[in-house]
This record gives sequence, structure tokens and C-alpha cells, in this order.
Amino acid sequence: MKKKLLSVLALTMILWMNAQKKDSVKLEKIEEVVLTGQYTQQSINKSIYKVEVIDAQQIKNMAATNVADVLNQSLNILITSDRNSGNSTASLLGLGGEYTKILIDNIPVVGDVGLGNNIDLTKLNINNVERIEVVRGSMGVDYGSNAVAGVINIITKKSTQKKLTLNASVQEETVGKEYNWYKKGEGRHIQTLNAGYNLNENWYIGANINHNDFQGFKGTQEGYKYFEQDGKRGYLWQPKDVLNIDGVIRYSKNKTSVFYKFGFVSEKLNFYSPIVSELYLGEGNRTYTSADRDYLTTRYVNQLNVQTKLGSINYTGDFSYQTQDRKYRDFTYDIPNRKVMGTKEAYQSYNKADVIYSRGVFSNFLDDKKIDFQLGYELDHTKGYAGFIAGDFAGNNVDRKIFNYANFISAEWNPTDWLSLRPGYRLALSDKFDTQHNYSLTVRGKIDDSSNIRLVAGSANRFPNFDELYTYFVDSNHDIRGNEDLKPEEGITISLNGDKKFTTNSGWNVQVGASATYMDLKNRIEVLQINQSPLQYKYININKFRSLLFEANFKVQKNQFSLAANASYYGIGKELFSGTLVSPDDFFYTFEGKLAANYTLPKTGTNVSLFYRHVGKLQMFVLDSQDIAHPFYYVGERGNFNMMDFVVSQPFFKNHFELSAGIKNIFDVSSVRDTTVAGTAHGTTDPNSNLFYGRSYFTRLTYNF
Repeated sequence: MKKKLLSVLALTMILWMNAQKKDSVKLEKIEEVVLTGQYTQQSINKSIYKVEVIDAQQIKNMAATNVADVLNQSLNILITSDRNSGNSTASLLGLGGEYTKILIDNIPVVGDVGLGNNIDLTKLNINNVERIEVVRGSMGVDYGSNAVAGVINIITKKSTQKKLTLNASVQEETVGKEYNWYKKGEGRHIQTLNAGYNLNENWYIGANINHNDFQGFKGTQEGYKYFEQDGKRGYLWQPKDVLNIDGVIRYSKNKTSVFYKFGFVSEKLNFYSPIVSELYLGEGNRTYTSADRDYLTTRYVNQLNVQTKLGSINYTGDFSYQTQDRKYRDFTYDIPNRKVMGTKEAYQSYNKADVIYSRGVFSNFLDDKKIDFQLGYELDHTKGYAGFIAGDFAGNNVDRKIFNYANFISAEWNPTDWLSLRPGYRLALSDKFDTQHNYSLTVRGKIDDSSNIRLVAGSANRFPNFDELYTYFVDSNHDIRGNEDLKPEEGITISLNGDKKFTTNSGWNVQVGASATYMDLKNRIEVLQINQSPLQYKYININKFRSLLFEANFKVQKNQFSLAANASYYGIGKELFSGTLVSPDDFFYTFEGKLAANYTLPKTGTNVSLFYRHVGKLQMFVLDSQDIAHPFYYVGERGNFNMMDFVVSQPFFKNHFELSAGIKNIFDVSSVRDTTVAGTAHGTTDPNSNLFYGRSYFTRLTYNF
């Protein structure tokens, strides 16, 4: 641990000393603007909410390959990856991906179990992103159901300053120690192409393609060619190939802007079974086979954004039609002969959703700087189904047809130049669940032109998903059931934060801030043991889930050097039930720290970036029911870990080309000891949690027209 911290400090000092030597050029700083939670796009300093902004330059410096890579560098956001499905979701404030709303240009993304929640971040294109905005806390009034822990809004590029822009890149990356250029090889292979053209001062068109080919991670396994019968065939992380294609057109004139985007996503994932069977062919001949499976996910997005003036009233309208279809096909693979036995059948759909979505917001009714009203509506109609392989639903498909409608209202009042207040209310109606009410109150105090203090209180609800409602996994060894009588969860958060910006006499731009957030979640849904003999589990609503977060941040910037440091200390307390046995509801606390340093040499343009993150140990109560007659709760623990990336970029040929190289996960983290998952009467669990696939190396070549 000490060696790792010394490594971080040493690299940071090198960057700092180089920055001190090169002090001659002063950069013009353009203030960041934000959209999430605002009436109209405005500067981050005037935002009614505390918004974390990750801009395109930061994303480029990270050499990120998808949105999951970017968010992995943010405090209190834990990216949880499923090695089998290939999905990676974001957890905020100790809550899973189903509690965080994922938006692209203010429109929620269609997913496997809902609209905007539990979204696989590895499917989201990163090469056309202008910035990512993160707001922590319940945002139910503005963004509806499932925005319990917060909102992540991905803002895409919609214009260019040049008549024509064209850039392309190729990135090659190892996966741990594994790398091979050829097809069916190893490593990660990424190609991107972006084009934008201003037809005239009013019209813009653009297109981008991103191909991310992940050849899987074998780790302790031996790959798909292996045919020994010892369970080592296949991969720890399954191979997946993701293709993103987007086309955009934008019209802007006077006070009207219309933006349309067509998007297509294709993900192919291969599952190579570790179970190998011997097949006798006759006459002393034999071969070895496995039952493998291909998955194919396709997503189509049609999105329209309109911003205009209706007299003096501002109108913003978001419309989208999205479809997602997940399919699979099974086949028998002859491993020694490297061929499919028979033919691969056609893909069968097992999880499908068609979503119509619309959100409209009207504001500036009074055309008054001191007071403004916002009226809005939101509706979504989801139709689809989940097949039996998507979950254990008693062998049946589960049809879904859900219509949600909501109206929301808020008023922003500026009684003085230094005080802003915004109360808000949402009424949400659903043909599946009872009427929901969400409330919010935000208060922003302007201490001076560069200092703010904010008090934010809000609520949001989360509707139960498929597994929680319909799971039916019952056999001689298991009894796990969903619950169609589940109530929606209700989350309330209260946060207080302050920030200040100033410039020192020596020219350093400094930003400091601190915040405290408290969350109380009612009707939390958990799968809990309801009977000891026979052993039975069921999804039920529990009473208590609370989290408490303290965070501090610091950033300095001068000329070509910037350094940002963040630290947080958060606790989680929840009460669990198992029959008559009740767990304590003590808080367990975790420390996280983050450091990001960046320096550009003025003469050569060489850019050096360092990213470091420390995640402390995590504790929680866990039920041990291996002894059915005497179950008990114990304190499980996931160990701490440290992540660090180092990236160097060098432009050349008048900045038309750029070569980047670096190391990700320098400390070679792969798994940590984890006893937060309990064993049962039918077996024990792996005491290690596989978080990453170890240290990797990459190079990237970029061309800019």
C-alpha cells in the first residue's frame, strides 16, 4: 500500500515540477455549461444542482474505450461487470444500476429490464461525446422513476466550428497479458471514424462509427480450442464485439434548434462452455464437443430534440422511438476439428422492448428575471417480453406492456441577486402501479461571483423489475420466487454542498468544494429467506436502507498543468430479515480517493496524464444459512484496491496526427477478497470477487483533418 501511494506521489511531483518550469503561456478558460436539471443550458457556476462534468478532453486523455471506462474514474461510482453477459452497470451511493437513470441528450436509454436503468455502459459510444454530466441524489421530479441515486446524462456533439471535420483512430490494447492481432486472437481492437459538415450557417450533418472488438479474457481458462475435460475450456470474460453507428442532422436559426439522430448498436457475444463431452464416431474414432451459445443484441434509436420560442415561452421537446432485441442461438461445436456440427440455427429472440418516449418542458411564462415557472410532461409506452432464458419465470415468457405518464411543475424564484429557490412536484401515473408523488426543493446561495452554497432535497421512486416480480426458480434444491405484490421503492435524499473558485496572485486557478448527502430508501426490495425448513427465498420489501456521503474536492490549473483531487467517506446501513431473525442496521463506512493530473509541454505539445483511484474496504451484514437450524448474520468484507492509469500523447504533422500510448491498471488488480456474498445450505461461494482483468497496455493512432 505504501509503495503504491509513493508511486502516485512521485509521478505527480514530476508533472508538477515540469509545470513550474513552463509558465509562459496563459490559456483562455471558457466556463463550462451544463444541461442536466436546468431550465435552459447555462454555466455550471449558476447551476441550481451540483453537477460533475467530464468533458471531451478529459475523456480523450483517459484513452477510454466506452462510457464504463470513463465513469470508473469518478468517485462513488462503482462499475459492476458481469463476466458472462459482458454487461457493465454503474452503482451510485451504494445502490445498483437499477437506481441510476442513464440518459443520452436528456432521453433515457432502452435497456434489458427498464427504460434508462441498469444500462450496459459498454454498449454506449464514447467517440462522439461532448461531455458527461453526473448529478447525485434523487431526481424524481425532473427525470421520473428510477432516478433514485442520481442521473448520468451523456451529451453528444451536435456541431463543429470548422466547415468540415474528419477524424479517425485505431487503438490496440492488451487484455491483461493477452494480445494477438489476428482474427479469433486476443486483446481489444478499436476503430473509430467521425465526420461533420456545416452545409451553411443553419444546417449541420454528421456521422460516426465505432467498432470495439473485445476478444475475451482467458485468465485461468484455456480458450475455445481447449478440449480437456477439466472445466478449463472457455474464458473468464466472454468475447464481445460492439458496433455503434450514428447519423445526425441539425437545423439552427434564430431561437430555434431542431436535432435528429439515428442510432444503431450491434453487440455479438460468444459463450464457450467449459463443459466438454466425448463423442464416439465409430470405428475407434472419437471427437470432443461442447454446447456453445451466441448472443446478438441490436438496438435502433430514433431521436428528435426541439428547442424554440412560443412567443416569450421557451419550449424544449424530446421525442424518441427505440427498439432493442436480444437473441441467442445454440449449437454444438466440434473442438478438435474447429467446426460446427450440423448448422447453426436462426437466432431466437428472448428479451425485446419497443419504447415510445416523449418529454416536453415549457418555461419563461412571465419573462421575468426574478421568477420563472416550468411546466412539463413525460410519457413512455413500453411493449415487449422477456423469454425464459432471460430469467427463471417457471419456463414461461413474460409479456410486458407498460404505460407511464407524468406531469411536473417547478418554480424558480430569485428574490435577491444572491438567492435562488426552486420547489418542484411530479404526479406520476402508471397502468401497472399506484400513483406516485415526487417532491423537490433546491436552494442556491450566491456568496460572490465564484462561490455558491446549495441545499437540495428530492425524492424518486423505483418500480420493481422482471426478476423481482416474476422469478419462479423452484426445484428439489431451490425455492426462489418473485412477488407480484411488491410496492415501488421510495428514495429521499438531502444534500448540502458548497464550492468556491479563485485565482491566486501567481496565476493559479483554484476550485475547492465540499458536500454532504443523506439518503433514506423505503420499501427497499431484497431477495430474503422467508422459511428455514424447507429453505425458501422471496423478493420482499424491507423497511430500512440508508446511506451517508461526505465528499471534498480540490482542483488547480495554471497554463498547461492541472491537478484534481477528490476524497469521499460514505456509509451504508440497512436492515435485513430472515424469518424471525433480524440483522443490525449499523452503518459501515468506506473511504475513496481520486487523483487526476495532466500536463502539456508547450514546445512539443506532448500531453502526459495520470489517473489514480483508491477504493477502501467495504463491509456489510451477510446471512449465513449453511446451518439451516441456526442461521446468523456476520460482517462480510470486500478488500480495498488501488487503480492507476498513465497515458502519453504526442501530436505531429501540424496536429493532423496524434500517437498515444499508456498503461491501464498499473497495479495489476484483478480480484479482491470478498466475503459479502453468503454461502447457503447447498454450497459455499467463491471468497474472491473478480473486478478487472489486470494490467493492460495500449497504443492509439488518431488522424484529424
